Amino acid sequence: MNVTLEYLTKENSRQVREIQRDDVSEDFVDSVDTILEIHQYGLEHRCIGHTYVIRCDGKAIGILLLGEALEWNTDPEEMKAQPFYRLMGFVIDKRYRSKGIGSDVLEAAIADCYRDFGVRPIALGVHRDNHRAAAFYLRNGFEKREAMESDDYYYIRYPKPCAPCSIP
Repeated sequence: MNVTLEYLTKENSRQVREIQRDDVSEDFVDSVDTILEIHQYGLEHRCIGHTYVIRCDGKAIGILLLGEALEWNTDPEEMKAQPFYRLMGFVIDKRYRSKGIGSDVLEAAIADCYRDFGVRPIALGVHRDNHRAAAFYLRNGFEKREAMESDDYYYIRYPKPCAPCSIP
């Protein structure tokens, strides 16, 4: 499998709407349309970060948005004293999950954002009942916090040296 990342554009945004993710509740992960709306908000407000189309052998199989975090009242206190990124959306087509793609893509996106915008901690929310996502983020260097935003626990990853990855 040849997995690549490309920046989201108007031209390729239609392709990510074809991602099959009907097995994942929108309580667990935002819809592709919501991720596209957040992406547009970031562009309009000049937030730093990237939204990526994940491709496998040329086919759009996912979307990932990693960008500058705007402070929320529910953010853990440890995050309020420093700039950080927020992973706002990460969806992979159900036919491509559990193949090791997610970890490689996540590391490539983090390395790209660090290179383009600087190194910062990363925060994200995982629904309290989304045990697969929780295990995934723990395997990928995030630490669970007891702080919550609605039904989502915060997970935080502090910077570590990026290992070379295989995603261009």
